[in-house]
Amino acid sequence: MRRRARVGPGRRLAAGHGRQPAGSILSWFASLRSGQWGTLLREPDFRRLWYVGIAVYVVRWLEILAVGVFTYQKTGSAFLVAMLTMLRMLPLGLFGAFFGAVADRVERRGALIFIVAASLAVSVVLAVIAVSGHLEVWHLAVASFIGGVGWATDNPVRRVMIGQVAGPDRMSGAMSLDVGTNNASRMTGPMVGGALLALTGIAGAFALCAVLYLFGLVAAMRVRHQDSGAPALAAPVLAGVMESIAVARRDPRLLGTLLITLIFNLFGWPFTSMVPVIGQDRLGLAAEGIGVLASMDGVGSLLGAMAVGVLARPSNYRLLYVGGVAGFLVMMPVFALSTSAVLGGGALLFSGFAQAGFSIMQATIIYVASPPQMRSRMLGLLTVCIGVAPVGFAHVGLLADAIGAHRAGPLMAFEGLVALALTWRWWRAI
Repeated sequence: MRRRARVGPGRRLAAGHGRQPAGSILSWFASLRSGQWGTLLREPDFRRLWYVGIAVYVVRWLEILAVGVFTYQKTGSAFLVAMLTMLRMLPLGLFGAFFGAVADRVERRGALIFIVAASLAVSVVLAVIAVSGHLEVWHLAVASFIGGVGWATDNPVRRVMIGQVAGPDRMSGAMSLDVGTNNASRMTGPMVGGALLALTGIAGAFALCAVLYLFGLVAAMRVRHQDSGAPALAAPVLAGVMESIAVARRDPRLLGTLLITLIFNLFGWPFTSMVPVIGQDRLGLAAEGIGVLASMDGVGSLLGAMAVGVLARPSNYRLLYVGGVAGFLVMMPVFALSTSAVLGGGALLFSGFAQAGFSIMQATIIYVASPPQMRSRMLGLLTVCIGVAPVGFAHVGLLADAIGAHRAGPLMAFEGLVALALTWRWWRAI
């Protein structure tokens, strides 16, 4: 029998053909030093852009946990907890396509520096207000919306810069590494946030956010890559948005990918905002325990990213993408109805594992399937689909207040699985 050569997981994702042998988790770590991921990490500008992502990702998940616990302890309203996370997602839907078109008309390095600097300023202001003892929920609402504006720029600005630095042949490997970092931050961010809330209060959490943003700002300022194209040659903003929609409608791969993203962000991911509520009310956990519980989702996602990096091949992209969403939805009722922290943590672990396939594949499929000149705008359109999550957050918040968070989970999971079944004719083309 002919033996197949082993290749790094980044190269497997980018190759587009051939079956790969099952590897071990150790090969995933080895790929950080050899193969495609190793060459990426030896690129100074890629490392700097990656460092910016590390800072932004950790702050994002730390803030979501800290804001959720603080708000629920102060108000006792599950609806307000969901609404604050919704405000962080709202700019993705409102401005995602717009930012995708604008990104073709600006110098991305300068835009990235401005975005990180503005985020740093917000964290400093929140830390000062918290230390003074005057922090209110409305302060967190404003800050969440501003943080969402920065989130809406990540795909068309930083990730397009990653693609420019890595090149088309290494983009899939670059996305796997970047998404894997995001998954790892979902483990460390909530855990650190819960510990800081218990030890120092919310002021300590925002002080750490400021330090992390400062780290990201230094990394962004050291990036040397600049866009080679002239912004003046870019299409008008509105025309660019309409063109991206037309391209997506013509390509079944793009349309199916966007539909699955819509389903996940309407019926799946919003329920994670209920982790502090279920952790406190149903499982009887304090802030540090809720932080550990929430980190289980990140642990599972990191393990899932390892598995995807080792085992993924183009022939199972659809299975990883759609199956990841289905697996996440199946785990939602298990977590919601758990009466022990161990069972609840296990459910979050498996849901994170399933979500990893979805997270890695959505950016990879969009980037690879899009015409090169349309990638920034298509990633902006993907951001819009992620940005429908505020509808899901409003849905879960109202359900949780009406029937309880533990009953809202199974109901939303059922709705999501029905939506998957009804849209099969579109996403089967992925």
